[in-house]
Amino acid sequence: MAVTAAGWPTVPVLPDPAADAVLASGLLPELSYAFGGPFHFLLPDAFDRNLGAMHDALAAAGVDGFVHFAKKANKAAVFVERAVAGNAGVDVASAAELREALGHGVRGEHLVVTGPAKDPALLHLAAQHGALVAVDSLDELDALVAAPPALGGRVRHVRILLRCLPNTQPNSRFGLSGSELATALERCVRAGDAVRMEGFSFHLSGYAIQPRADLTADLVDLCLKARVLGLEAGRISIGGGLPVSYTDAESWHTFLAGQNRGHYHAGKAFHAGDFYPYHSPVAGADALATLLATRPEGRDRTVAAILKDAGVQLLLEPGRALLHQAGATVFRIQGVKERDGYSLLTVDGTSLSLSEQWFNSEYLPDPVLLSRDPGRDHGHDPEPGPEPEPEPGPHRRLAGLFPASVGAATCLESDMPTWRKIAFHRRPRTGDLLVYPNTAGYQMDSNESPFHDLPLPPKVVIDRIAGDRPRWRLDRHFT
Repeated sequence: MAVTAAGWPTVPVLPDPAADAVLASGLLPELSYAFGGPFHFLLPDAFDRNLGAMHDALAAAGVDGFVHFAKKANKAAVFVERAVAGNAGVDVASAAELREALGHGVRGEHLVVTGPAKDPALLHLAAQHGALVAVDSLDELDALVAAPPALGGRVRHVRILLRCLPNTQPNSRFGLSGSELATALERCVRAGDAVRMEGFSFHLSGYAIQPRADLTADLVDLCLKARVLGLEAGRISIGGGLPVSYTDAESWHTFLAGQNRGHYHAGKAFHAGDFYPYHSPVAGADALATLLATRPEGRDRTVAAILKDAGVQLLLEPGRALLHQAGATVFRIQGVKERDGYSLLTVDGTSLSLSEQWFNSEYLPDPVLLSRDPGRDHGHDPEPGPEPEPEPGPHRRLAGLFPASVGAATCLESDMPTWRKIAFHRRPRTGDLLVYPNTAGYQMDSNESPFHDLPLPPKVVIDRIAGDRPRWRLDRHFT
C-alpha cells in the first residue's frame, strides 16, 4: 500500500525474508544491549545473489564482462571477501581502500583505481600491484609514465584506462575532454612499453539507461581508433549507476504526489527531485540486462552486439546494486517527546549513519518499530486497548496511527535521521528499537563521524539464519 488507511504517506520496502527472519529472532535487542549503541547488521548472502545475477545477465547477453565492487559503498570487509569468492574485483579510490582490498584477498590485477587527482602513494601502490588505473588527467598520466615501478630488477608496465568527460555532462569535474583524450593517446603511444593502455572509462550521474548505452558505443569506437595507433584498447568501464528499487511503483509515486511540509518535523520541505529514486522500473541486474539490449542512438545494433563485434570487454563498478537487501541499521529510542499531533523520538545515534542527507535529502524507506521486549510483538502489532481519540487541531493525531519523527543524540538542531513523520501502528516507547531496512548501500558509513565522542556503529555479519537463532560475528574490517 502507498498510504495508510488514513491517507498518511508511507514508503514500505519490498519483501525481504532474510531481514524479517533476523527481526523475528530476538537477536537485535540483545545486540543493542551488548553494544550500548546503534549498530548495523549485514546479510552477505544478498550480495552473493546480486553479484550472481549480474554475471547471469552478462552471460545471457553473450558479453565478456567483469564486475568490480565499488568499495566506497560500504566499508565492511565481508563484502570484499564475498567479491573475491564470487569471481569479482574491487573498485578503490584511496591507498587505504587498496590495502584493505589486498588484505582481504583481492588480487592486484582485479583492482580498478578510480577518483580524481590520485595521491602519488596510491598510484605507486596501484602500479606495483598491477591494478588498473582510470586516469583522470594528463598530469596523472605523466606521473605514471615518468615513474613506473621497478619490480624484481625489471620495469613493469602500468595498466591504465583513460577516463572520458561525458558530452552530456560537460560540467563534471571528472574525466578528459576530447582534446585531452587526443593528447593522452599520443603520450601513450610515445610511452611504449611503460604503459599498457587497456581502454576507456566513464561514469554518468543519474540512472538513465539510454545515455549509458550511447556513451558505451562511443567508447567502443574510441577503442577501435586507439588500436589503429598500436594500443591494446580492449576494455571499457561504464562505472556504476545501476538503480535499486526499495519500494513498489504505486507506493513511490503516491508518496511523491502526496508528501508536503505537514508530513515533516518543523515543516521541513524537501524537493521531490532531490530524493533518491526509491523505485525503478528496472533495477540491479535487470538494469544491466536492459542496457545490454538497448540500441544506442543512431546505431542499428544493441550494446551487446557492438561489444561482441569489437571484441571489447565490459567492466562495471556497481556499489548500491550489489548491496541491495544486504543489511540494515538499528537504533535504540532514548527518549520520546510529544508535539502537536506527533511524537519526536531521540535515538542513540546520529543521522551520519544514514547518509542520504548529503544530497539535501533523507533516507525514506519506512523503519520498523521493534519492541524493547524480545518476542512481544516484533514491532508489527498495535498495543492492546482502545484506539485513542483523534486530537483536535490541524495536526491532530490520526486514529490508530502514531506519527513520529526521529532525532539524533546530538546537540545539533538539524541532526535528524528522519524528518518525516513515520506513521507507526503503535506508540513508540523508550527502549524500543528502530530498524532502518536495506541500508548497506551507502547509508551505513559514507558520512559516519564520532561526533560527541560517540562510537561508530559496529557491523554485525549474519553468516547463517538457522531456525530462530542467526549465527553472527563482527565484521573483520581492519580499520
